[in-house]
Amino acid sequence: MIALGPGPMRGWLRRLLEPTGCVPADDPAQADGLVWIDAHDPQGLADVLARAPKVRWVQLPSAGVERWVKAGILRGTDEGPDRVWTAAKGVYGNPVAEHVLALLLAGLRHLDERVGATSWGGLAGRTLFGANVVVLGAGGIAQSLLRLLEPFRVQATLVRRQADPLARGAGHGDGPAGGAADAAAATAELRTVGRDRLHDVLPEADAVILALALTPETAGIIAEPELRLMKDDAWLVNVARGGHVVTDDLVRALREGWIGGAALDVTDPEPLPDGHPLWVAPRCIITPHSASPDWMAGPLLMARIADNASRFAEGRPLLGLVDLDNGY
Repeated sequence: MIALGPGPMRGWLRRLLEPTGCVPADDPAQADGLVWIDAHDPQGLADVLARAPKVRWVQLPSAGVERWVKAGILRGTDEGPDRVWTAAKGVYGNPVAEHVLALLLAGLRHLDERVGATSWGGLAGRTLFGANVVVLGAGGIAQSLLRLLEPFRVQATLVRRQADPLARGAGHGDGPAGGAADAAAATAELRTVGRDRLHDVLPEADAVILALALTPETAGIIAEPELRLMKDDAWLVNVARGGHVVTDDLVRALREGWIGGAALDVTDPEPLPDGHPLWVAPRCIITPHSASPDWMAGPLLMARIADNASRFAEGRPLLGLVDLDNGY
């Protein structure tokens, strides 16, 4: 039996679960699984789980799980209950990767300057073809992005917790259809390095893309030392979490020309307040966490929920498993 979290989508979710073999449960205390769809109510989830000791599987609505970790709901395997957690890992990879490409091309082609121009101006811009692109993260967004970059024949470097190369089926279904090996084949050149080599690869990057999970180890991973290592015409694109970047350092980097520019779909703080220095920083493009809005993300999340519900009912491996020990 599967319990459904509160919200206006409960009725729709009940109908979605009908063909999966899972029976919706009105009382979470009687349920074996729980689908939670409110990404902004970790305390509500904690309250439900406190009276649902039988729940063996919890589906979360977000790809990142830092909110649930911070609330103390997700803990390491040595501390937490014997329960399987799944998140929306990989679900939003395609629309977010599309947004990355749009932001990157806009920055390299100086469209940020031309949008508000009132005079003809001079020539400016760089090509993405053959560029050196460094991507922090190797999940669904990174894998989708590699496929989108295929026509540009970029030289891609993936920076991940460990330097293991991508392999077919990496992440156990957490990426889009086609597998990580296909994503790896989408670029002219692909290498994978560990985070300990981040400073080695930043100086050669034309673009640095942040698409990794926010954990205590990755908070502030881009700060003054990293920004100073980047080329003065390199672009930073962040579609992960604002906390990956030390905002004050980025503002200074843009003002003083350490880097070519920044394109941010996420910021710290968020929402970015009116009057914040980033709004007027040179060569800075800001979008309001809109890489995967609800009308794009909703159908993708529903498909993942239906798939995992079927897998749970049939005893098959679930998609988007959360690594409790590493917090993502």
